[in-house]
Amino acid sequence: MYDYGPLGAALKNNMENHWRRLYVLGEGFLEISCPIIAPEPVFKASGHLDAFADMYVECLKCHESYRADHLAEGLHDNPATLKEDELGELLNDNDVKCPSCKGDLTAPRKFNLMFKTSVGAGVSKPGYLRPETAQGMFVNFSQVYRHAREKLPVGAVQIGKAFRNEISPRQGLLRLREFHQMEAELFVHPENKSWPRFSAVKDTKLPLVPNSGPPRVMTLAEAVDQNVIVNETLAYFIYLTYKYACDIGLDPSRLRFRQHEKDEMAHYASDCWDMEAELSFGWIEMVGIADRGCYDLQAHINHSGSELMAFELFDEAKEVEEEVVRARFDVMGKLFKGETKKIADALSKLPAESVKGKAEVSLDIDGQTYKISSDCFEIIMRKEKVSGRKLVPHVIEPSYGVDRMLYSLLEHSYTKKDDYIVLRFNGRMAPVKAGVFPLMARDGLDSIAVEVQDSITFAGMTAYYDDSGSIGRRYARMDEIGAPCCVTVDYETKANGTVTIRDRDSANQVRIKKENVAVAVARIVSGAGLEALEGL
Repeated sequence: MYDYGPLGAALKNNMENHWRRLYVLGEGFLEISCPIIAPEPVFKASGHLDAFADMYVECLKCHESYRADHLAEGLHDNPATLKEDELGELLNDNDVKCPSCKGDLTAPRKFNLMFKTSVGAGVSKPGYLRPETAQGMFVNFSQVYRHAREKLPVGAVQIGKAFRNEISPRQGLLRLREFHQMEAELFVHPENKSWPRFSAVKDTKLPLVPNSGPPRVMTLAEAVDQNVIVNETLAYFIYLTYKYACDIGLDPSRLRFRQHEKDEMAHYASDCWDMEAELSFGWIEMVGIADRGCYDLQAHINHSGSELMAFELFDEAKEVEEEVVRARFDVMGKLFKGETKKIADALSKLPAESVKGKAEVSLDIDGQTYKISSDCFEIIMRKEKVSGRKLVPHVIEPSYGVDRMLYSLLEHSYTKKDDYIVLRFNGRMAPVKAGVFPLMARDGLDSIAVEVQDSITFAGMTAYYDDSGSIGRRYARMDEIGAPCCVTVDYETKANGTVTIRDRDSANQVRIKKENVAVAVARIVSGAGLEALEGL
């Protein structure tokens, strides 16, 4: 668990705000904010309660714990896909010992990664800190859909903290127990996987590592046509992920998109890609972009009976025949008495496919769980004339790890020559946009410098006033934190009203009128060079 200081918090906020520009302002996604604690049924429905686990081993000598698949790296192509006995056999066959004391290890055991808590006093109910922000967007689908005037596609986003009780987080910001996510859930029609903006980006070339065949650089259009990427919508959001990464300043030559291996991909996903960045740790996942089908909404429908569906209006009414669930009141009445009607109503909302062949169905109604045996209901065919149909939308999910991307940005921006360190942040991400220095902290130069600083901050940009030490040392301090430019007020300022502005990356300087400083800093922050300041 890590703290962010003033510069780190500002850098993180800049990253998150640019993500909003792309997804909320650019793509029209709707931002919501959900609690970080949710009741147990939410995670029972999502599968986290039963399956969100990693395997760990413990040293019998020093009692240190390690993720078992991490100890097996290099011994198997993808140790995370192995079962407990398979992973244990692999570690034993290769005589893997405790990395700390070389002691013997236990057999791998599963460990659920969610933090559990209690909600309420007295007879409290179990709850969990969310291991991702996504579930809040799934359970709120109906509200998001209604806000969007009941039209697909519709997208929801959430930025916030998530929590995972990692077994052995030993890679700094790359693996945390409390971390930040930016997640988007795009709800689309199941039969429409095209995207209107795809044509504008289809010729973009990206480095792809498919799960079959060699790595290659190809256009998005080629990737879709050759079924390397399963559809246009997924391809478009792979592009948007790449654009975001380049926008914030990651090195394009150290980025790639790796498709999940067939035994790594979730059973419900039709395709999934990770954007990876090359770091001193190797290639590390930054973002996952997946076509998750209807799995998430259907899981919550099955578990809660809530109608998390969209409605497709037909051009003209037509007669359809469909299977529906019908309660058998003669059987249910004896078992559930006065509660029969509400249980029957919940049953009738379930898709027939979700209960077929099941000996028992579990329903959560008003906080109470009911076990309904198969003799309480039947599947019948119903024919009716309808003007439309209900459907469960499919989901495209780009999921960004903020802390990992922030660390990657630090590594990709870091340069050192001799002992001189520069963080080459682009202006959009830099925590401080400009340093402001009086040549001397006297003779009225300091007062003018404060006025210049105020003009920058009033324009909505962060400026740092510094009158300590030599100008060279002050430049070095600003270069080290990545400020794109510095403004110096000197005696010539008093004579003719001009100041010196210095560009971080070239170290070149020009003189401009002091009243134009805010405009000049804004141009440099936007990526323009000193030549863009001509005439100021």
